[in-house]
Amino acid sequence: MSTTAADFIHVFEPAAQAASPPILLLHGTGGDEHDLLPLGRIVAPGAAQLSPRGQVLENGMPRFFRRLAEGVFDEEDLSRRTDDLAAFIGMAREKYGIAAPVALGFSNGANIAAALLLRHPGVLAGAALLRAMVPFRDPAAAALDGRPVLLLSGAMDPVVPPENGARLAALLRDAGADVTHRELPLGHGLSQMDVAITRDWVAALQGDGK
Repeated sequence: MSTTAADFIHVFEPAAQAASPPILLLHGTGGDEHDLLPLGRIVAPGAAQLSPRGQVLENGMPRFFRRLAEGVFDEEDLSRRTDDLAAFIGMAREKYGIAAPVALGFSNGANIAAALLLRHPGVLAGAALLRAMVPFRDPAAAALDGRPVLLLSGAMDPVVPPENGARLAALLRDAGADVTHRELPLGHGLSQMDVAITRDWVAALQGDGK
């Protein structure tokens, strides 16, 4: 049984700089609402931080949606959970008085951020997808209208094959997103290279006024 949007356990940190776009932090499997806060503060200093906890448990570890096996998603559950997350974002925007956020997601969190872009293209102002893969086998057509997307893949990632990251980049470009795709000499885990690239990308968004 699905919980309601209001049931997302989350943390909200108000902005210290009003001009900075709010950041939606979406953790990987086994993380929680506190997991990516340090990363969010580094890559978007002064920005509001909105960090929900995934509502699905896999062997006691929070996730944002169910999977049937590693790399095989329960797409019915993914669709429903994506809708719930979109509703939560709308509720949080009203409650906290924030603009449409830029998602910063890692692994499972990056996958549901990609699903948000494709299923609810108006919800996010952009997204940084760290180790994301294609969320839907046959996604519905989306109109992303130049929405900025950063996609960081790992060339040695045992979870997300490089071909899958390239396919996601092409899918988002075909939907109209302004995609920056970098394949890094890394595995699935994050590194200082990811932090530096994401920080520069967010800073460029702020400079462009997006």
